[in-house]
Amino acid sequence: MSGAARRSGGRQSRLARRARPQGESGAVGATLATTTRNPDGPALILACGALANEIIALRKQLGVGEDALVLHCLPAELHNRPAQIAPRVDEFLAQHREKYSQVLIGYGDCGTGGALDAVLTRHDAERLPHAHCYEFYATSPVFEDITEAEVGSFFVTDFLVKHFDRLIWEGLALDRHPEMLESLFGNYRDLVYLAQADVPLLRIKAKEAADRLGLNYVFRDVGYGDLASAVAAVARESGAQPHV
Repeated sequence: MSGAARRSGGRQSRLARRARPQGESGAVGATLATTTRNPDGPALILACGALANEIIALRKQLGVGEDALVLHCLPAELHNRPAQIAPRVDEFLAQHREKYSQVLIGYGDCGTGGALDAVLTRHDAERLPHAHCYEFYATSPVFEDITEAEVGSFFVTDFLVKHFDRLIWEGLALDRHPEMLESLFGNYRDLVYLAQADVPLLRIKAKEAADRLGLNYVFRDVGYGDLASAVAAVARESGAQPHV
């Protein structure tokens, strides 16, 4: 795999950090062993649960079997607890890395402040490029165009639209503390829906989410962006053969 970009999380990652409970540690635990690859093993994608459907769809498009390109997902709730991402990835790779020839981590930096990259160096793994999923879905030029036009943009994807109540409304405790809405979202102006699939019902739900947050609604049909090329690269470089 080619080297991935190393960038720290942006404004939306900082929002998630503000929302996590006090006392949550971002330190990687005692699992500090360096692991090695198995050149004869399958490839692994260890991903955020928010990417599961898209990675499965891409694997199907590539015609690669799940035995050759294995997907394992960590809970999507880590979106709101980025300090837990690096320790969870470290724990999994310490136990399982030596089964796989290639490992792609289905996260950007995602608010870990470089902690995830330190873990991946030890375990001979690569992550997705960019700071977060919003940028690798949109690609950097489109993402930069959006944020330059309106710096106060709050991004959602297909997954976040589907699970808006659980991950955002309840995940940020707005169901219990609606008075926090202004402090959490008062500096945003637009809710930007980065759609992987143009589904009319999801457009409606995204508009409803924008209204609940008091934000303008913006729709961008971006597809899979850089996620597609990253999945194709790990499949190709691991020698995974398409089904005929």
